[in-house]
Amino acid sequence: MTSGQPNALAPTRALGSTGLVVSPLCLGGNVFGWTADETQSVAVMDAYASAGGNFIDTADVYSEWIPGNTGGDSEKVIGAWLAARGNREDMIIATKVAKMSSVRGLAPDTIRTAVDGSLSRLGTDYIDFYYAHEDDPSTPIEDTLGAFDELVRSGKVRHIAASNFTADRLRESLAISAANGLSSYVAIQNHYNLMERTEYEATIEPIVVEHGLASLPYYSLARGFLTGKYRPGVTIDSPRAKGAEPYIGERGDRVLTALEQVAAAHHCHMAPVALAWLLTRPGLTAPLASARNLEQFADLVTMGTLDLTPEEIALLDAASA
Repeated sequence: MTSGQPNALAPTRALGSTGLVVSPLCLGGNVFGWTADETQSVAVMDAYASAGGNFIDTADVYSEWIPGNTGGDSEKVIGAWLAARGNREDMIIATKVAKMSSVRGLAPDTIRTAVDGSLSRLGTDYIDFYYAHEDDPSTPIEDTLGAFDELVRSGKVRHIAASNFTADRLRESLAISAANGLSSYVAIQNHYNLMERTEYEATIEPIVVEHGLASLPYYSLARGFLTGKYRPGVTIDSPRAKGAEPYIGERGDRVLTALEQVAAAHHCHMAPVALAWLLTRPGLTAPLASARNLEQFADLVTMGTLDLTPEEIALLDAASA
């Protein structure tokens, strides 16, 4: 596996009702400016683009939690890369509003301020996908959607999407958009992977199918657990290691064993198998996954050419049930 398999991630996936076509892997930008410095981040984005990738995800809050960072750090890295490569029109860029401390929530004025900050840091005059990063119960849904609609009509944003919404709030938002002729969420980005299935499949997946939304799940590799590196008694020096601990146990072992079996049949590592399984789910367009260096990216890129058999899908389904 190399970091530059030509066209391994060529855009083949219809992005809901938008008319856009994206790569089967959405490159997560959460690590840019955090665990990946600018040089590493640029190398990963170069490798992603060289493999045919065209869909990069970030948020204004990335990575405000790091001492010395102020938020917007990932957006700045991505913006500098877009400017240096001159490829803005070739890339689908997604960012988010609601979690950054200085522009928190989904009040109309907050959204207006936040989008201008993101546009400036990204060095662009439009955002392809603008997410509500989380729900804001303190702001009427009509007000939030009205502000998003204003951005779409102005050309600052092409499409809007929701992240971390409950099924009830997502349904209500879709209904309000339809009733008032407002721009509507065309995608959902929630927590979903082989280890986290129950809530998503019972509540969110039916809405995705019913409304033709694009599903773009985060934590696709269960905070790194589905790479197989987190095992009982194994210490991993990683900022994400603690997040994978809850998955260690009987069910986790069962899932990793199934992943190993399928990976061996395809002569690849476990991570791309876990990502390829997600692509078999109804309405799922592209899982998010991040890489802080070329070695990690070389592992991910394989998923673009991985075709799981019905028997392999059934094996993973059963192991993770």
